[in-house]
Amino acid sequence: MGANIQTATATEMQNNFGQYLAMVQSGQEVIVTKNGKEVGRLIPRVAAVSYLTDSLTGILKKDADIDRVKDDGLREKYEITD
Repeated sequence: MGANIQTATATEMQNNFGQYLAMVQSGQEVIVTKNGKEVGRLIPRVAAVSYLTDSLTGILKKDADIDRVKDDGLREKYEITD
């Protein structure tokens, strides 16, 4: 995917949003920078779904209770105790 990545400053993105949106629609990824540092990325929807699916693969066991897993994660993140 390296050849399909473009870089744009925040100002370029703001001034030419339609152009960058068209790039993303055609399958390219756009890295947005501000003051020389990456602050975000625009990626095609299919890539986002694929990334999320891949990142979750293997995390949940087949018999996992998704509501319990989510609840446990939120409790841990926000340090909630019973």
